[in-house]
Amino acid sequence: MEIDGVKVSRKRTIVETDTHKRKEVAHEYVSHLPATSELPVVEKYMPGLLSGAIFCGHLVTDMDSIAGSIGAAELYGGTCARASEVNSETRFCLEHWGVEQPAPIEELLVSMPDAGVCLVDHQQTSQLNKAIKVERIVGVIDHHALQNSTIVTDMPIYIDIRPWGSMSTIIAHTFLTMNRRPKKSTAGMMLCAILSDTLNLQGPTTTEWDRMMVAILVELAEVEDVQLLASQQFKAKSSELAGLSTDMLVNGDQKVFTFKTDSFEGSVGFAVIETTDDAVIMNRAAELLVSLAADKEKKGLSVLFLAVVNIVALRSSLLLIGPDEHSLAQAAFANGKMVEDTFNTTSVMDLGSLVSRKLDFIPAVTSAIKKGWASAPVGKIRFSKSDVFDLDKEYC
Repeated sequence: MEIDGVKVSRKRTIVETDTHKRKEVAHEYVSHLPATSELPVVEKYMPGLLSGAIFCGHLVTDMDSIAGSIGAAELYGGTCARASEVNSETRFCLEHWGVEQPAPIEELLVSMPDAGVCLVDHQQTSQLNKAIKVERIVGVIDHHALQNSTIVTDMPIYIDIRPWGSMSTIIAHTFLTMNRRPKKSTAGMMLCAILSDTLNLQGPTTTEWDRMMVAILVELAEVEDVQLLASQQFKAKSSELAGLSTDMLVNGDQKVFTFKTDSFEGSVGFAVIETTDDAVIMNRAAELLVSLAADKEKKGLSVLFLAVVNIVALRSSLLLIGPDEHSLAQAAFANGKMVEDTFNTTSVMDLGSLVSRKLDFIPAVTSAIKKGWASAPVGKIRFSKSDVFDLDKEYC
């Protein structure tokens, strides 16, 4: 464009560059798909277990678990569900694409008593809605590691787990392999989910499959400006954070992992807050530390971390509430740097460019525990919750 006689051009962002590079290949894929989303007369293999199933994501519902359930339900001929209330980013995407919010899983389990359940975007019992009985599970479609608390079934079930950046990438790819065209709105939801989980294709979990599916879904959903779409949904993700209580922030995206080694047996909670403005969250660090301590005690966790991730700058900070958190963080994140906060204490660790719970945080914590990390001896506890701000205080 030209401003006051001067030619001005904007440099493409990463997502725009990646999408443009794959535009021709993406168009070739799309051009070979049927013109509608109707089932073909002769189907390729489709797992019978999933026909008529309820597709449900994890607790603390996020964009990928909702979009994945919507996409999978359309693909396999089932019903989508949500395990808990949706967040602001997901609400924005549902409204943007004109998609109705999935019904609560509790209601569908009652109204569809004979339907099986396919888990999407998770396979751990700690992330499973309590209303879902394991005997009703007929499938798992996921992109996470098989760690502790993975479901155990009596009968064989359908499994599709791939090491990609988003579960919706798997569903989008399966649409293509089945020569199926998703609805425009479904394509849009899956596109937003991939952008969310891969941090606009800039996160460390991003794979070539994610980039290719984004390029294809951009065309299927008829998106003219993918960078604008990503900016809008990330803004929506951060919009409600400032108004949430610290208890809600601590529990908004928290996952629990259990471990049992020769030196440690217990549960590690890892909460994440993704935001475009981490300063707004870090200004409430003192309140968050108190809420973390209370939540840790309430749930009987051995360790509880909270990472505040800036999804624009791709940097994160880790809040530490006690000696076990400090010890494990230092064992797991050797390059992490302790930062003095406004209380002149070291309750924050700068994790630098580490931003992914799936790829950066949990693998590092798991490795440290497997190498022999052990929690503080019995009896070495804080005198009160307020002592989380005095990390040099003697223990009893």
